[in-house]
Amino acid sequence: MQHEVPERSPKPELLSRRSFATVAGGALVALGVGQGLARSAEAQAPPGPQAAAAAADGPYTQAFLTQYEKIKNPANGYFSPDGIPFHSVETLIVEAPDHGHQTTSEAFSFWIWLEAAYGRVTGDWAPFNKSWEVAEASIIPPHIDQPTNDSYSPAKPATYAPEHPQVTSYPSELNPAVPVGSDPLAAELASSYGTMDVYGMHWLMDLDNVYGFGNKPGTGDELGPGKMASFINSYQRGAQESVWETVPQPSTDLFKYGGPNGYLDLFVKDASYAKQWKYTNAPDADARAVQAAYWALTWARAQGKESQVAASVARAAKMGDYLRYSMFDKYFKKIGNCTSPTGCQAASGRDAQHYLLSWYYAWGGSTGTGGGWAWRIGDGIAHQGYQNPLAAWVLSTVPALVPKSPTAKGDWQKSLTRQLEFLRWLQSAEGGLAGGCSNSWDGQYGTPPAGTPTFYGMAYDWQPVYHDPPSNNWFGFQVWCMERVAQCYYVSGNASAKTVLDKWVAWAAEHTTVGADGSYRFPSTLGWTGAPDTWNAASPGANAGLHVSVVDYGNDVGVGAALAMTLIYYAAKSGDADAAGLAKALLDAMAGHADAQGIAVPETRRDYDRFDDPVHFPAGWTGTSPQGVKLGAGTTFIGMRPWLKQEPGWSKVQAYLDGGAPPVFTYHRFWAQAALALSFASYAELLADEGGPGGGDDTTAPTIPAGLTVTATTSTSVTLSWTASTDDTGVAAYDVYRDGTPVAGPTATSYTDSGLSAATAYRYRVAARDAAGNASALSTEVTGTTKAGTGTGGAKVQYKNNDTGATDNAIRMSLKVGNTGGGALSLSTLTVRYYFTGDGGPSSYTTWCDWAMLGGANITHRVVAMSSPKAGADRYLEVGFTAGAGSMAAGGDSGEIQLRVHKSDWSNFNEADDYSRGTNSSFTDASKITAYVGGELVWGMEP
Repeated sequence: MQHEVPERSPKPELLSRRSFATVAGGALVALGVGQGLARSAEAQAPPGPQAAAAAADGPYTQAFLTQYEKIKNPANGYFSPDGIPFHSVETLIVEAPDHGHQTTSEAFSFWIWLEAAYGRVTGDWAPFNKSWEVAEASIIPPHIDQPTNDSYSPAKPATYAPEHPQVTSYPSELNPAVPVGSDPLAAELASSYGTMDVYGMHWLMDLDNVYGFGNKPGTGDELGPGKMASFINSYQRGAQESVWETVPQPSTDLFKYGGPNGYLDLFVKDASYAKQWKYTNAPDADARAVQAAYWALTWARAQGKESQVAASVARAAKMGDYLRYSMFDKYFKKIGNCTSPTGCQAASGRDAQHYLLSWYYAWGGSTGTGGGWAWRIGDGIAHQGYQNPLAAWVLSTVPALVPKSPTAKGDWQKSLTRQLEFLRWLQSAEGGLAGGCSNSWDGQYGTPPAGTPTFYGMAYDWQPVYHDPPSNNWFGFQVWCMERVAQCYYVSGNASAKTVLDKWVAWAAEHTTVGADGSYRFPSTLGWTGAPDTWNAASPGANAGLHVSVVDYGNDVGVGAALAMTLIYYAAKSGDADAAGLAKALLDAMAGHADAQGIAVPETRRDYDRFDDPVHFPAGWTGTSPQGVKLGAGTTFIGMRPWLKQEPGWSKVQAYLDGGAPPVFTYHRFWAQAALALSFASYAELLADEGGPGGGDDTTAPTIPAGLTVTATTSTSVTLSWTASTDDTGVAAYDVYRDGTPVAGPTATSYTDSGLSAATAYRYRVAARDAAGNASALSTEVTGTTKAGTGTGGAKVQYKNNDTGATDNAIRMSLKVGNTGGGALSLSTLTVRYYFTGDGGPSSYTTWCDWAMLGGANITHRVVAMSSPKAGADRYLEVGFTAGAGSMAAGGDSGEIQLRVHKSDWSNFNEADDYSRGTNSSFTDASKITAYVGGELVWGMEP
C-alpha cells in the first residue's frame, strides 16, 4: 500500500540539518570532505581488514540499517510469500515488467548485493547465503524446467529467423538455409559441471501468477491460475516493440492457452510447432550478482569468515562461466562486417565472440514429447548500459571467483579490455556514453547506412536493442554502467577506467544540482547527435562529432543512488573532493524523502495514456488467455490485462484516459530502495561515517543575499543580480532557484538564466553557501517576464524512415522540428504535413504517436484527404502540438517524434511513390514535408 503521509527517519540525526548544493558549472564545494578524504590513502588499495566493518553507530551506517530494515519488514510488502523480491511494492506499474508483483533477475541481483552489504556491517552472512539459495530454487531454472538439454547439438545451436524492426512484421519465418556457427562453450561447461543444463537467471517471473500460466519453478508444467510464482516472458517482436505492445507468454508452452500452437506462432513462423520451454537471460543482472559475490568474499575474508560464504561465491563463479554466452553473436556467426544473412559466415571457436556483455542470451528446447531437442543463442547487440568491467576483472583475477572452465579466465581477461575500449569508443565530446553496436543490423545481418562507424567491425547504433523509447535516452543506463566502472577503478586502479571516469564525472557533475532546501536534480532524458569515430585501438579518436545533450531533468531516487555510488568509488580512489562532496549532498537530499516504506518521490506518468493502445496480432490469429480473455485483432493493452483495473490507483489512470491530468504515483521499486541502502553503506565504508551529515567545525551560515533584482530580459532569458552575502570563512557560491527548482550555482553576484519561453513569467530566489556546506535562507522573491518572440518564427523539419519495407501495412517515420526563427516559438501554433497516397482500400485511417521526446500526449495527429490530389499525394498526415508542448527556444528542436499510420482494415500501402517518403535511416532535412506557423507555410514544398 502507498503511504500518503511521509514518515521521517526514526533517527533524525541521520538527515542533514544544513543544506548543500553543487553548481551548474561543476565547481562543487566539498561537504565534510576533510573527514571524507582523510581515509583516501586507505582507499588506494582494495578494501582490506581496515575497511571491513563500519562503525555501528555511524550516521550513514545507521541510514543503511534503517533502509535495510524497511525493505526486510514484512509489513512493507517488498517480498512475496515465497521470500522472493517483487519488482515494486505497488502493483499498478508498467515499465519493463507490466505489474509490480512480477520480479526480475535485476531485483535478485540487487537483493544479493544488499545482503552482502548487510554482512559487512553486521558480520551476519546467513541472509546473503539465503538470497543465493532462493535464486537457485526459483529464478535459475532447475533441471525439470529445462529437461532436454542433453539433446543439444553445439554444431547446430539454433535455426536462423530474422528479426524485424516492427511488431507487425511478425511472426518471423525460420530459415534453415542461412548458415549458423558452432557453440564452443557447451562441451567444456558440461565437462566442468557434469550437466548440460544452463546456470543463469531467467529475467522475468510473475510472482502473483496474474497471467495464470502457472509455470511454477520445479514443475516443468503449466499449472494454470492460482497463487504461485510463475516463469513468464515478453518482448519477442523487434526493436519497436515497447512494453505497451507485448504479448506475455509462458516460458513452458504446452499449448494449454493461447491459440492451437500456444503463443509460439505469434513470434516464429514454422511448418509445425512443438511444445517447448525457453528462457532469456539479462547479462547485466548476472554480472551484478557476481559483483555482489566479490564484495561479500572481500568483506567476509576481512572478518575471518570466508568459509561462511564459500558456497555462495562458488555459485557466482559458476554463473560467470555461463555468462560468457552473452559474448557471442546470436547465431555464432563471425564478428565484424556482417551485411547479409548468407554472406555473414558461420564461425567456429572464438571467431563469433565479441567479448562484450550483450543484451541477452537465451536457451530452450522441447518438452520431451515427440523427440528431444534444444537450442542456444547469444546476441550480437551490445549496449553501454550493460557493461560490467568489475565483473570481468573479478572473474579473471580473484581465484575463488575464476570459473572452472579452462577458457573462462582468458575470456574474461579479454572481455575486461574490450569493455573498457567499448566505453572509450562511445564517449561523447561532452563525456556521456552513446548507445552501442550491432553485429546484425536490424537483427537480420543487414547493411548499415553508408559511413556508419564501427567497433571491431560491428556497426554503431545510437539506440541499440529497442527504439520505443530510444534505449540510450535514459540517464539511468549511464549511472548503472559507470558505478561498475568506478568500482573496477577502485579495486584495480585501471588507467583506462580512470580515463573514462574523469571525463564522465565532470559532465555528470556539471548537470547535477542540489539546492539549499534539499531539492535536487540530475539528467533524466538525453539527446544524441553525430557518431563516434571508427575504433582504432592503437589511436582512439576524439569523437569530436559525437554529442550528448540533456533534454530534461529528474530526481528518481534509484538513479540518484547509482550516481552517488559512482561518485563515492571514484572519489575514494582518486581523492577528488568535489565528487565526494556531491555524493554526500545527493545522499542527504534523497534522505529527506524518507517515508514508512523507504525513500521515494512522486512521478508523473504521461506514458500511461497508452493503456488503451491496441496490441498487434497476426491476421486471423485468435486465442484465449488462462483468465479467459479473448486475444486477437482489436485486443488492447488493458483489455489483455483487465486485473489492472482492480489495482489501487486505477481511477487516476482512467481519469487521464478520459482527458484529465496525467496520474502521479509514488513507487517503491525494490532495486531503487536497495540501491539507496547500498549507497549509504558505501559512503560510510569509503569516505566518512563520523560526525553526521555535513560534519565539520564550521556551522555558521552566510547572510541572506539582498537586493535581488531583474536587470535585463530577452524573449529567451532573464538576467539577475544581487548584493554579496558575508560569511566568517567566505561565500563559496550562490544557488539560484527558478520556480522553486535549483538551476545554477554561480560564484559571482549575477546570473543569466537562458533557454526560456517567450512571454512567460518566472519566479527567482537566491541562497548563499560557504565551503563547509552551510547555506543561508532564501532571498526575497522577484519575478522576471521574458519578452514576446519576434515575428511568427521559422521552422524546419527533419525526417528519418523507420521502416525499410515499402509495401507493408504501415507508414512509420520519425520527425524532428527545429526553430529557425529569432525568438521562442509556441509549438501550439505549428503544424507539419507528410504527404502520401492511400493506394486504394478504406478511406479511414488510424494514427499513432509511438513515442515523443515531448510526450505522446502533447502530439496531435490525423490523416486528411486532399481536395485536389497531386502526383504522389492524395492525403497527408497532419502533426500538431497541444499547449502542453510549450515553446521552442530559438535554435532548439522538438526532439524525436515517432509516428505510425495504418489503414482501418490493415491492408498494405505502396509507399515507393509517396511524395514525402525518403529512404534515409538517420535524420535529414526534409524539403518535401511542410511546416506551417499560424497557418503560414514556413518550410518545405507542397506537392
